[in-house]
Amino acid sequence: MPSFASDPAVVLHHLSFAWPDGSAALQGVSGAFGRGRTGLTGLNGAGKSTLLRLIAGGLRPSSGSVVVSGTADHLPQRLTLDVGATVADLLGVRPVVDAVRAIVGGDVRAELFDVVGDDWDVAERSVAALSAAGLPADLDRTVGTLSGGEAMLTAVVGLRLRGADVALLDEPTNNLDGDARERLYDLVRGWRGALVVVSHDRALLELMDETAELRAGSLTTFGGPYSEYRAWLDVQQEAAEQALRTAEHTLRRERRQRIALEEKVAHSERQARKDRANRRYVPAVIRERKNKAERSQGTRRGLADDRVAEARAAVDAAERAVRDGDRIVVDLPDPDVPAGRRIAVLTGADGREHVLQGPERVALTGPNGVGKTTLLERLLPGRAAGADAAGTGGRSGGAGACDGSDATPVAASGRLLTDRVGYLPQRIDVLDDAATVLDAVRAGAPQVPPGQLRNRLARFLVRGAAVHQPVGTLSGGERFRVALARLLLADPPAQLLILDEPTNSLDIESTDRLVEALASYRGALLLVSHDRPFLERLGPDRELRLDRGGVLTEA
Repeated sequence: MPSFASDPAVVLHHLSFAWPDGSAALQGVSGAFGRGRTGLTGLNGAGKSTLLRLIAGGLRPSSGSVVVSGTADHLPQRLTLDVGATVADLLGVRPVVDAVRAIVGGDVRAELFDVVGDDWDVAERSVAALSAAGLPADLDRTVGTLSGGEAMLTAVVGLRLRGADVALLDEPTNNLDGDARERLYDLVRGWRGALVVVSHDRALLELMDETAELRAGSLTTFGGPYSEYRAWLDVQQEAAEQALRTAEHTLRRERRQRIALEEKVAHSERQARKDRANRRYVPAVIRERKNKAERSQGTRRGLADDRVAEARAAVDAAERAVRDGDRIVVDLPDPDVPAGRRIAVLTGADGREHVLQGPERVALTGPNGVGKTTLLERLLPGRAAGADAAGTGGRSGGAGACDGSDATPVAASGRLLTDRVGYLPQRIDVLDDAATVLDAVRAGAPQVPPGQLRNRLARFLVRGAAVHQPVGTLSGGERFRVALARLLLADPPAQLLILDEPTNSLDIESTDRLVEALASYRGALLLVSHDRPFLERLGPDRELRLDRGGVLTEA
């Protein structure tokens, strides 16, 4: 059951933070993280990354406080480094290593001894830690020669090596292939000290001692891994939904009784008017009866109004306890993909062709750096950098960004046999921030009436005034749903969807929504992903694995 951690490593007290433009990232968050491993979950935009930066001291609270028992060390989501930096730089031990080398070489300046302190064996410990993690153990090797997965794992080893009292990891498995993920899991299993991990990776969250969820300004901490937390939450939600039904029933009853009271008062007033007209009572008696009736009616009305207000408040409280359980269940246009229709051909370096045929779902997998994204771009000639996410798309990543994006040319290639293709690249920041949600989706379906598009958007949980919001004001999860809606609601509908690592940085609920939406799609699907649980839920018909030589094989 939820609880604050005993003997906590981090304590938050009414913590709030606002950006310079005044927008609030966190408001009044209180809670604690224990001295073991904690998985921090929550919707995109809930403020998880901001919370880690506040704990690490990279940001200062607008109000409230963060108390850390000891030191905190933080590894952000994206490692944007100079490709000329060394492994020692990435580990965070370069100054000490250089100082030791200088002293060994005969330099006896006092400031060098101050840098080293008692850490004379830092190079040996670094090499041992890297070797144990199966990583290149040359401290002078440049970051540019590492894969994205190797760079991230090296940075995690450095975090562990530096030995801060509280370690903070932000989405460490993003863009890691299966082998790199397993090595990260091994590092986490053997972690000593307090560790807080922001992640949507269910396998990683299962390694945690506690699960914390940041939602609507509230931090809930549960003693157990994510699956146990979800099971507990399901029970709580069932109870909350029953409480809401009871509260709504009570509200309806109180409203009916309030209406019945008004009818009774109206009847009394009609009878009083009739008595006056018939001169049934003397005026003094009539006035006394009238005053008494008005006082009684006022009291009863006040009591009835109070009961209705209390019932309304109970409904509001029950509604807040119930999460938005809406699911994406959308009747998409039929893309008309007969079973025998050839949609695309992928060709490996060995010349072997792999045909995507009919409404087939194909997963394209392989280690980081083999060129999966490059292959997709070769399949989409003229649809690279600068194109949009609702039918075309561009490469993600960039120079020095250790995000696992493919960086080497490969011999594998492909060709399309349809021009009705939807492409969702790794990053969805190609949407026009100034455009409204409705305009962004209409760009892919210009002939569909706005009212009809609004109805369809509602099935993607984008409703009401939200359709007129600028894209730039949306949270990550909302933005993703808009990009997905634009892709799936295109007119004419795409016969082939190409998705490149669609679950990267998606919260767990948004991933659930993606699975729900794709379940309704009746065209062909080509999907690149390292997220094995996601692939298993989606159930591809085939898996093609790309190796470092550019050869495609059936997995």
